[in-house]
Amino acid sequence: MQEIFQALGWLLSNIVLLITLSIFLAYVLLAVFSAFTLRVYLRKNSYVDYNSIILAPLTPSISVVAPAFNESKSIVENVRALLSLYYNNFEVIVVNDGSTDNSLSKVIEAYDLEKVNYFFDYRIPCQRIRGVYKSRNRSFHNLTVIDKINGGKADALNAGINVSHKQLICSIDVDSIMEPDALLKMVKPFLEETDRRVIGTGGVVRIANSCDIQGGQIKKIHLPKKFLARVQVLEYTRAFLMGRMAWARLDGLLLISGALGMFDREVVINAGGYSIETVGEDMELVVRMRRYMSEKKEKYKVTYIPDPLCWTEVPSSLRILGRQRNRWTRGTVETLFTHRKIFFRPKYGIFGMLGYPYWFFFEWMAPVIEFFALLFFIIYAIFGSPNWPFVILLFTFVYTFAVSLSIWAVLFEEMTFHKYERKRDVLKLIGTAFLEPFFYHPLTVLWAIKGNWDYIRGKKGWGKMDREGFKDSSAGKGEDNKH
Repeated sequence: MQEIFQALGWLLSNIVLLITLSIFLAYVLLAVFSAFTLRVYLRKNSYVDYNSIILAPLTPSISVVAPAFNESKSIVENVRALLSLYYNNFEVIVVNDGSTDNSLSKVIEAYDLEKVNYFFDYRIPCQRIRGVYKSRNRSFHNLTVIDKINGGKADALNAGINVSHKQLICSIDVDSIMEPDALLKMVKPFLEETDRRVIGTGGVVRIANSCDIQGGQIKKIHLPKKFLARVQVLEYTRAFLMGRMAWARLDGLLLISGALGMFDREVVINAGGYSIETVGEDMELVVRMRRYMSEKKEKYKVTYIPDPLCWTEVPSSLRILGRQRNRWTRGTVETLFTHRKIFFRPKYGIFGMLGYPYWFFFEWMAPVIEFFALLFFIIYAIFGSPNWPFVILLFTFVYTFAVSLSIWAVLFEEMTFHKYERKRDVLKLIGTAFLEPFFYHPLTVLWAIKGNWDYIRGKKGWGKMDREGFKDSSAGKGEDNKH
């Protein structure tokens, strides 16, 4: 028995070491490539006059589609913020997805809406639309409100796309906060490409917990006070500045965040719209659109903007965060299995040969392998005789690399957009990087395992995602508004 455990321990040690080195190499390459790409982007855009986009005769028209469910506390302010976006040819489509509160009546009253006869076609499936509302006030001529039977976020987005008549679709969570010039920056790639059709672009999503909010806009940026929200700042910075930046450049991007994304409306419709069969509709749509264009043998591109364009509230409790990560895992697995045909297929280019395999091995399989490797090590430590010097060396190496990667991400942020101006905020982020591997990473692994198990069990649905809400400093003390 002792010899068997020793043989298995030796084999497992080598497998874990190989996987660890592969992950580290991938992360280093992505970080270096992101740094190079980010530098090129900043240099290229330092001379851009975005006002010229407003005046350009070929500027695409945009529909900003915002699903809303039980948002009565802040829907009026959120719609006002969307209407104040800086762009010349856009509309805001708010989709009331069967709210059970007074969300619809509040927005009708605030913007003097009336039910109108409005022509549209159900080009992609969605629940029945009960009515379309427009304002009597010409100041809000670009606001459209849809009332429909509840069908979930993906279904609500499909309804908004059906009603829209613009060239581009910008999907956003109604409680997210967009930068005023977000549309200008996101539309720019659609104007630049000449030999390839841009079908989608995403932007950086930042965390607004503890920030000062006034009238639906970020007025003062603060680092989140709670550790759980603060550690997600590191996560988001690594993912957006050091991951998606590189994959977009390599043409292997699989995901545009559901909090903010802009898409070619016709391609979305031809690809079938958002899927209501998955809890990861944002990732699944991008993969399906890319697959559609590849199989049509059309040249296309999915781009990414590193500027912070959108701010959102992240969970600050373990219970809600666990539900979110569970859903993310299930959505990833559903997308990967639904589109498994892409796996290592040269027909799909970098997207199939590198992008999909990376997500398969490093985003989905890595937590599973890590969990079972740790489980085996515990059993081996009880019944066998581990090589403790190797174990300590490997742990030190992994910990040092993880902390270094996070600090590198913080430096990326400070050398580029420098949103956290106070030195103590930067020091807190670095301190959080040292604590993350002990107090947070094990939880993400457990949530990933639970998500895989729930996927096997056939669990559907998002789960209840309660939010604390943002505190609007313009609303007076003690009044909380969720944006």
